[in-house]
Amino acid sequence: MLIDMSTSRPAASARSAAQTRRTHDDAPDTARRFERLNSLEDGPERDAVRDEIVTAWLPMAHRIASRFRDRGEAVEDLRQVAALGLVKAVDRFDPERGAFESYAVPTITGEIKRHFRDRMWALRVPRRVQELRNKVRLARRDLTQNPGSREPSVADLAAHTGLTEEEVGAGLEALESFSTLSLDAELPTGDDGYSLADTLGGPDASYDTVIDRESAKESLRSLPERERAILYMRFFEDMTQSRIADRLGISQMHVSRLISRSCERVRQEALGHRHDGDA
Repeated sequence: MLIDMSTSRPAASARSAAQTRRTHDDAPDTARRFERLNSLEDGPERDAVRDEIVTAWLPMAHRIASRFRDRGEAVEDLRQVAALGLVKAVDRFDPERGAFESYAVPTITGEIKRHFRDRMWALRVPRRVQELRNKVRLARRDLTQNPGSREPSVADLAAHTGLTEEEVGAGLEALESFSTLSLDAELPTGDDGYSLADTLGGPDASYDTVIDRESAKESLRSLPERERAILYMRFFEDMTQSRIADRLGISQMHVSRLISRSCERVRQEALGHRHDGDA
């Protein structure tokens, strides 16, 4: 018995084509909704259709986000970033250019990668250094993918990437700088409670003393000889004002005025020198 397959073949071909286009279970057929979306003006009805499309493709966005789950970011946060990328893909998609999935996947993936690049560094690193890090990371992966491959040297990485050895060095440093170490973290020194903070120095007040002393030197040299002698006897020989007055044959009140006037002059000139240096 002959069976006419002319009516069933087109249907089978259509199903086969649909299966080819829909490579994942979370890739829904939203072609008609995109056509309707593009035919509507801005307003509540268009927003509702847009929300339907986003909701339909959200499982795919979550699947893409799950690929990055082991990189130090919470899955829920990754899903939110992926959802943002999905919304951008829906708003920018042109149905005449092909299937939505082919456009949405790189858009969502790029949004997640930008999130890691711009938000996940513990310290803000220049974009150029981040790009060097990515090039070095990929080169290291390429050079060590075969079993038994040795760890590539800086020269090997430079030859593979076309970078200079200095640029490779910056990329290698960035590879180790994605996260920071707490100052309270204990160090493997064998001493209980010894942390990274214990290895750091603190502010030294002696530096301020050195700066003040150097700033005052020139002003002290410019004082009249008698005033310099009075300051020396008072502050270096620890003599009282009355003893200084007896030695110089002047009143104690005069000694007090000379000390105050000399100190104020030195102070003003030292502060003026410091401000000139800061400028």
